[in-house]
Order: sequence, then C-alpha cells, then structure tokens
Amino acid sequence: MVFFDLDRADLTPDRALILDNATAAFHQAGQTQVMLTGFADRAGSAAHNLSLSNRRTQAVRAYLVSRGVPDSAIAVAARGEQGPRVGTPDGVREPQNRRVEITIGPRPAQ
Repeated sequence: MVFFDLDRADLTPDRALILDNATAAFHQAGQTQVMLTGFADRAGSAAHNLSLSNRRTQAVRAYLVSRGVPDSAIAVAARGEQGPRVGTPDGVREPQNRRVEITIGPRPAQ
C-alpha cells in the first residue's frame, strides 16, 4: 500500500521503495497480475477525488512499468472516496484514505 499527501499523486523516495518491493514480488511470482486500486479522502469534491485517485494509480502504474512490470499485467481502478480505510464525514482529511492498494496475484484464466 502506498500513501499520498493531501491532493498529491507524486512518488517520493519512500514510496518508490515500497514500489520496488512490489516490483520484486511481481518478478518472483511468475505469471501474475497486479491490481492497483486508488483512493482519496473526503476533502474536496467527489469528482475531484475520483480524478485524484486515478492520477495516483497512473503514477504507480508508470513507476511499475518503468521497472519492468508489463503494462498488460496491470489493471487499475479509481475509487475516489469510496472504500475508505478510515470512515469520516464529508470534507474530513484522513491520511489513511489517500492511498493506492497493490494486489499481486495469479492471472485470470483465459
């Protein structure tokens, strides 16, 4: 899981370290898929937060691809304010909700 600062989608060195670990896990696992699910807290409008969670997933995706994870092995979903890690009222800033969850697992059968 990668956490982000308020209204940001940039990758810091600490976040890159987490993504380097995810990249290594992907390469060790063999025929796997990576699912990236982006979230935002409830500060800002729902539309803004959906867009922000998408930018976060795309930043993580670009980093993983730059480290050798095939783009075809990555699926993304932007959830915006939906699925908070910590429930809050509308308008509340919550660092635990500003995140991209990374799931590495087997590829679906075709």
